Amino acid sequence: MKQSKASNLQHKALGLYCLHGDPHFRYFLRALACGPCALDAARCAARGLRRGFSGDRTDAARPVVDALMAAREPAVLIFETLAERTLALAQLARERDPAAGFEPLLADLLRPVLADCLAHGIRIVSNFGAANPAGAAACIAALAAELGLRVPRMALVQGDDLMGEEHRAALQQACGDEWPTARVVSANAYIGAQPIALALEQGAEIVIAGRVADPALVLGPAAAWHGWAWDDWDLLARGTMAGHLLECGSQVSGGYFADPGYKDVPDLAHVGFPIARIEADGRCTIGKPAGTGGVINSQTVKEQLLYEVHDPAAYLTPDVVADISQAMVTEVGPDLVRLDGVRGHARPSHLKVNVCSERGWLAEAEISYAGAHALARAQLARQVIGTRLAGQGLLRCDFIGVTSVLGDDHGRWLDHLPAESSAMRDVRVRWAWEQPTARAAEVLLREVNALYTCGPGGGGGVRTQLRSRLSTVSCLIARDSVECGWRWWRAAGEGA
Repeated sequence: MKQSKASNLQHKALGLYCLHGDPHFRYFLRALACGPCALDAARCAARGLRRGFSGDRTDAARPVVDALMAAREPAVLIFETLAERTLALAQLARERDPAAGFEPLLADLLRPVLADCLAHGIRIVSNFGAANPAGAAACIAALAAELGLRVPRMALVQGDDLMGEEHRAALQQACGDEWPTARVVSANAYIGAQPIALALEQGAEIVIAGRVADPALVLGPAAAWHGWAWDDWDLLARGTMAGHLLECGSQVSGGYFADPGYKDVPDLAHVGFPIARIEADGRCTIGKPAGTGGVINSQTVKEQLLYEVHDPAAYLTPDVVADISQAMVTEVGPDLVRLDGVRGHARPSHLKVNVCSERGWLAEAEISYAGAHALARAQLARQVIGTRLAGQGLLRCDFIGVTSVLGDDHGRWLDHLPAESSAMRDVRVRWAWEQPTARAAEVLLREVNALYTCGPGGGGGVRTQLRSRLSTVSCLIARDSVECGWRWWRAAGEGA
């Protein structure tokens, strides 16, 4: 951040602690800090925290904030709480309650650390605004009042929500034949880091966004901190890839990486979340807090570096096209890895947009068979349900523990099980059925429940679930048709 615009940030390096969870429902809390690292001043000159998906651990920020306070450095905590489907779910929540639509665990995440963040100048940057950034700000203001704190200066990032009628024609043209025939629930562009940086430069203590590209939550503070130009492609690419390394939190410090006997990770129950030091020239060093579990080495960093990258020479983001084809990953100490050699090219002319729509209902039902002839009874149960629901749509059946993940929707694997499968003494049968209405989908639940007495002997443990489904279509829309920016949040009744 330029010192002329933010005199309370005095140092020359920026870093991030990173926490993560599920790779599909990303919800990350990251913290960036500037100055000597609380881990070890000889190893690191900056730090921050990141947390994973919506539903990841809510206690991860506390020890990191303690370390930041001990170092007496300005800092930025970054929470990332969105995935492809999360925004659609948030929009549906807002339809039911106009005050909802932001991260439901927001208060739980901030309650342990908000007071110390405000007292010690630790900034917060997040996409936990989801479909309702203003609602998230109101929630934080209420939490501050509950804790006896002042209301922080909060900025709202705008421009990602394309649900307005003014965008409909452009989106329909971009999606072409894939445009949903069912009701559209959400349409959001992946916008970039510049509004985040501008808000921080103007003194925002908390920046709340909806859909921004995952690495933008890191690039924004890094660019603001170092005063990077928005056409310095190499610097923007390096900051982007630093964000990408933190994108899956503890994946880079051993979490999602672990594979016993092949990729062993010590003390995974206490895995430490990664720290990235970002230098003025964009280079970054990844580490983790001393004394925590997990591991950071060249393997973990390389896995994460390539994670979800379709073309290493042209990784497309809203801010820059990053090129890691000549990147160098170097272990520079225990649990400390440096990334060099990232280059950048001009940002794309278009932005990615996800359009989510309704997609009927999914019924799921399970029952177990155990003991002698368990597999034969499971196969008979499959035959009974298949006959009862024949001709009413695709019905998937899996034998959990025999074949499920490796199976297919048509059950072809179940028709050719290896001979040794007949010795299985514990088989869990699962059916999944998609129907246009909840009433139609409920038929499967009733049929499986009836297997208690109408099906093979010895079935038990029936579990059923019925839920609505969403479908996602991605397209590209011209950048100049999306107006991005930020504004200050003000409580209802306050003046402009």
